[in-house]
Amino acid sequence: VLEVNGSDPVRLAEAGRSMPGIEFLRAIRDGRLPHPPICALLNYKLVEVDRGYAVFEVTPGEQHYNPIGVVHGGLAMTLLDSAMGCAVQTQMPAGGGYTTLEAKTNLVRAVSADTGRLRAIGKVLHLGKRVATAEARLEDREGKLYAHATSTCIVLL
Repeated sequence: VLEVNGSDPVRLAEAGRSMPGIEFLRAIRDGRLPHPPICALLNYKLVEVDRGYAVFEVTPGEQHYNPIGVVHGGLAMTLLDSAMGCAVQTQMPAGGGYTTLEAKTNLVRAVSADTGRLRAIGKVLHLGKRVATAEARLEDREGKLYAHATSTCIVLL
């Protein structure tokens, strides 16, 4: 594993390409590698990783608000995209990768600073030689749904 100081995104990506995707994500989850800068910007983190599965958590706050007084939908979309993409990444070999081709998000309930901690739970639906699909749900601690999404990724081996 390359040594990555701080959250240098180029060095972090290099480290990621040097190991299987699941090991890379476990290193981030466990603090052996830093979270990418987007996580610091939006204050969310990777908390669970398994084969074909990734979970991110965030506690929404007023820093996430849009001009109409609720959390911007982009926060939900970003967490769902992260969960789906990382679920796919768990199944990539060292040197392999993916990128999102298409994502669809449904926002079903408003989020505010009073909502409390949310979990974006991503799962791989299909992993082929060139295409992967995934889904994710954004839920509160009781399992109440706030948003859900699907994604199609191209596999880069």
